Amino acid sequence: VQLQASGGGLVQAGGSLRLSCAAISIFSVRAMGWYRQTPGKQRELVASAPNGGATAYADSVKGRFTISRDNAKNTVYLQMNSLKPEDTAVYYCYAEHASGIRYWGKGTLVTVSS
Repeated sequence: VQLQASGGGLVQAGGSLRLSCAAISIFSVRAMGWYRQTPGKQRELVASAPNGGATAYADSVKGRFTISRDNAKNTVYLQMNSLKPEDTAVYYCYAEHASGIRYWGKGTLVTVSS
């Protein structure tokens, strides 16, 4: 079981990045999504995309971030536009199995410079 995330990097404020995360050898996935964490703070939910359900976003990213999934590829994407310095964090993807077990990626760093 492995989640491979990519797409992080350094971008100026106002710019865009697209994160992707492929879930390898995980079947019966019922939801995928993204969390983020900054030093000294708890990991917070950024966006989630359950099977057949409505996507959900943190208030701080609504209107700027878009989550999408390619179920055939077991991949989740996070399109991040109008990035702000406060979006700087390590972003973690997850895949939730039908049993409720969550699998996590290693994290990808997003740095937004002012």
